[in-house]
Amino acid sequence: MNTASPALTPTTRALSWCLHLLVLGLLTLAGWRAVADGRAAAWPVVAVAVACAGVYAAGPLLPGVRRSRRAAALWLAAVGAVWLVLLALSADAVWMAFPLYFLQLHLLPRRSGLAAVAATAAAAIAGFAAHQGSFGAAMAIGPALGAAVAVAVVRGYQALYRESERRRRLIEELTATRADLDRVQHTAGVLAERERLAREIHDTLAQGLSSIQLLLRAAERALPGRPDAAAGHVAAARQAAVDNLAEARRFVAALSPPALDGTTLADALARLCATTGDHHRITVRFHLTGEPVPLATEHEVALLRIAQSALANTVRHAHATGAEITLGYLGDRVALDISDDGTGFAPALLPAPDPESGGFGLAAMRARMHALGGTLSIESAPGRGTSLAARLPLGGPADGTPGSASGIMYDSTSTPVSDSTPEARP
Repeated sequence: MNTASPALTPTTRALSWCLHLLVLGLLTLAGWRAVADGRAAAWPVVAVAVACAGVYAAGPLLPGVRRSRRAAALWLAAVGAVWLVLLALSADAVWMAFPLYFLQLHLLPRRSGLAAVAATAAAAIAGFAAHQGSFGAAMAIGPALGAAVAVAVVRGYQALYRESERRRRLIEELTATRADLDRVQHTAGVLAERERLAREIHDTLAQGLSSIQLLLRAAERALPGRPDAAAGHVAAARQAAVDNLAEARRFVAALSPPALDGTTLADALARLCATTGDHHRITVRFHLTGEPVPLATEHEVALLRIAQSALANTVRHAHATGAEITLGYLGDRVALDISDDGTGFAPALLPAPDPESGGFGLAAMRARMHALGGTLSIESAPGRGTSLAARLPLGGPADGTPGSASGIMYDSTSTPVSDSTPEARP
């Protein structure tokens, strides 16, 4: 059965050898019985059986039989012709019809195979009846039943083979799809990481470098008439450089922001307000409302980055004299509001982000909120200042020690003063 097979599996190889051994055994049986019974035509039977074995053995060895149905059909015709001669000499050759059925069904097209099986069965019945000198229904049962079994087995095997091939192709498609999906996920992960790093750099290093630039310009303007003021600006720029170096090291070490190390989000925001007020000509106040609860690190980082970016925009563009940051814990959500009294702008007329001119701040803020399931809204108009509101949902208060008491306001020097706004702005 290995002839004309595209690829032999261990199972089909075992079946092929079983068929070869069956043919050899049946031919040996026919020759041995002819000799053992002392028939007059014993040696012709042996000679034809040997010839039949030789013709049969030539099939698997000839490459043309494996590649061409025409060559396979010619080989089967040769085997059948020698078998018919053997059948004419010995009734025992009738059993050779059974392996011939499998060969014909396996090597020939569907209709041709069925026709060859029918012809072989008819020849076996006729040959056996001729040797018996009579014909009966029982004589037809054996060859006919063998043909039916062979057809059922081969058709079942072919159906299983087709199903196996279908599943193999499906597995290959799934494997290829999985590989494509892995590549897409890898690409998406790389892009997401690039976007995250772009936001981090914009909100930290870029803003810090911009602050250093402003401080050095202020120091330049103060010289030579006010050396003390210039020295203060230089000291502030040096501290900003130190902070930026810590941020750069955090990128490498993938740690939480230095501003949040060993402290709460409220304290980090209060310190941000104080530092901004010390370094720039602006008064920044911090408000804390509600009962603080521990937040996930990514929530705290996002809110701190938004506050840093918003204050940096206020210092650089708003020409404001005062700003306020309010952190509110509202039960099922945490709110961060930043407002200033600067020149304001028209949000609808903002240009698209540009690598040369910047403009990535608001897009980065929105991306941070969207990634955590939150929202970001901006209200501004020319001459009316700017208000930014960030909202993040909470999964429920986490266990931990609450932070600072609610209702405390910090001014730019971090000195507690009375809170005139008990509620966070909507």
